[in-house]
Amino acid sequence: MTEQIKNFVQIYFENIPYSEETALAKDKIETVMNCEFERMVAERSDGTHSEGLREEVLEKLFGKYSRLTDMAVLAGYQAKDVARWRSDGGVKDIKTLKKEFIKQRWRIYVISLLGVMIFTELCWLVYDISAAVQYVIPVLIYLLVLGGIAALFVCGFRHDEKKSESERYAVKAFLYLREQSDRYAKRRLNGIALFFTVLAVFVLLESRFYFRGGSKPEEVAENVFSNMIFLKIPLYCCIKNRLIAELIQRRVHLLEKAVYKRHLAGIAVFSAVYWMTVAAIFVWRNMDYPVNFLIGAAIVFQTMIWGYDLVFRKKIVYRNIAVNRQRIMLITAVAVLVSGYMALRRDTWYTQEYINSVPVVEHIRHDIDYDEKTGVYTITSSAKDFKILHLTDIHLGGSLYSYWKDMRALKACFAEIEHTKPDFVVVTGDLCFPMGIISLSLNNSAPVHQFAAFMRNVGIPWAFTYGNHDTESLAVTSGQELDEVYKSLSYKSSGNLLYPYVQPDITGRNNQLIEIRNTDGRLNTALFLIDSNSYIGKGINAYDYIHDDQVEWYADQVERLNAEAGYTVPSMAFFHIPLQQYRTAYELYEKGSSEVTYFFGENNEKMLDKICCSEHPSKLFERMKELGSTNAVFCGHDHYNNMSLEYEGIRLTYGMSIDYLAMPGIEDDTDQRGAELITLHEDGTWELEQFPLVSIEN
Repeated sequence: MTEQIKNFVQIYFENIPYSEETALAKDKIETVMNCEFERMVAERSDGTHSEGLREEVLEKLFGKYSRLTDMAVLAGYQAKDVARWRSDGGVKDIKTLKKEFIKQRWRIYVISLLGVMIFTELCWLVYDISAAVQYVIPVLIYLLVLGGIAALFVCGFRHDEKKSESERYAVKAFLYLREQSDRYAKRRLNGIALFFTVLAVFVLLESRFYFRGGSKPEEVAENVFSNMIFLKIPLYCCIKNRLIAELIQRRVHLLEKAVYKRHLAGIAVFSAVYWMTVAAIFVWRNMDYPVNFLIGAAIVFQTMIWGYDLVFRKKIVYRNIAVNRQRIMLITAVAVLVSGYMALRRDTWYTQEYINSVPVVEHIRHDIDYDEKTGVYTITSSAKDFKILHLTDIHLGGSLYSYWKDMRALKACFAEIEHTKPDFVVVTGDLCFPMGIISLSLNNSAPVHQFAAFMRNVGIPWAFTYGNHDTESLAVTSGQELDEVYKSLSYKSSGNLLYPYVQPDITGRNNQLIEIRNTDGRLNTALFLIDSNSYIGKGINAYDYIHDDQVEWYADQVERLNAEAGYTVPSMAFFHIPLQQYRTAYELYEKGSSEVTYFFGENNEKMLDKICCSEHPSKLFERMKELGSTNAVFCGHDHYNNMSLEYEGIRLTYGMSIDYLAMPGIEDDTDQRGAELITLHEDGTWELEQFPLVSIEN
């Protein structure tokens, strides 16, 4: 049949309401017109069929049958049939059709969902018949309930479908059905490809888990059924798309069913053969890291499906590619956001090569004991002096973007450690920086593992207090989860991270006491590592504070130590966010007041306030004065502040930051970067010295 005849007939049916009768009439008229054309060509031909002759005959044919009635009569219909086709009686408009179609579509959604649920439940019963016998009554009740609900929806669906038989549709309604027919025909084809992809990847990964993981069959089964959602979704899509496609085809007959079935079979066979080939390569290669291979195979497969969509699928749909700019923009935006979010969450190990090369720093070995009941570590010094290096605000991003800055931060830490050769290192918070778009990472677990590995190679014991950035709200690992990470890396496994396995039941992510004792066992200094928490209330940078129960825990520990020792034990406190007294002391210093004593450093913070402390007062400083034990506190948080002042008998010291990442342009600033070395003498006195990084590097 010539395309010209098909298009010619189509023009006359464009404004006629669609029905099964008119669809059949249109096909019959096209066939008869084509036969008439061939007859007229044969009559005028002298044995040759030139292109000019055919064009001439085609023009005469269109002139002779210039009305739909003429063509209908040629096909065996009567004029009254044409009038009936054109009548508006009993025609369903697009508004009514959409309402009915959406109602039926929602029924199909429910039927498909219930079908998948029943199918997976039956799979479980077949796998574990013993369990089925044990729980036979609850399982049967569950299946009966699902089956009953499904039956109700099926009955409603079939009842409405019977009413829709032999209906007539207005032109706009017909165009709507044609659009839906194209949509679900395409979805059905692509859904089959998706199902084979997910099924193959799922089976290959689960089989590898069984054969190479040494797992028992019941463990594999448990894993399979717990991850069954990955199969349920594409299976649900396949069932849903098939039912909706058939729902549309009962109303309009647009697709060439035989051709369409061949396409369905072709997609299924191609998908099966492709993934069986992938599976064979998968088994043959016996890969240690198969995920990358499977992702690559999926990309190649999807590219082939796209090629099929562009080249061959157009033969079975009215409109192959429908360009919807809004939808494309939305899908692209969602894809970018999801892929970006997943990329920000990933563990990355770009600095690992450098970490593996870090040598052990020469240092004195000291005895370390841990009390399982109290969570207190005790370090017994092997020398007269005990040196503590204070590091703060290291800010490891852990992303490819932050790689060079992370490298500089780790090298700065190593330079400080190698130069001072401390006996112990204390990090006062913000070890990592999971700040999303700023660091291009939301991962706060990998940087912790990396720094712990770095310190294991260095070999020097260390401890850690939390900062406000370590457990940001969008970070991958929560405070509770990060606590478990630190415990997994702590002293029993690493031999040098002094993170407690038991912590006091008070506010904070980690509050701990570390005792430093002389060679004779006498308590030299108690180190309190207190969580200053992160944020409180509303607003940007609404910083938290050290709460009352933390202060009371501190006071109880000081009083206990004093009672056990028989004298006031010297102590120091380490936390991240400065107390309000840091601000008070600095303001007095600027006024030239004799109430404060200046030792060293400068406060050059320029992002927000000069002293970024909490607006909520903590009772810690007052309790320190009352007890008379703590004579020095150390904090970080304000990256450009490194001043050390004494106020009301307590030394308030800002640690020099390491940060290369968290503040704009800070990687190029140098004067604020460094560390402090605290030297504890045998008689309980101590000295504090600042070591700017520039002085070490020069």
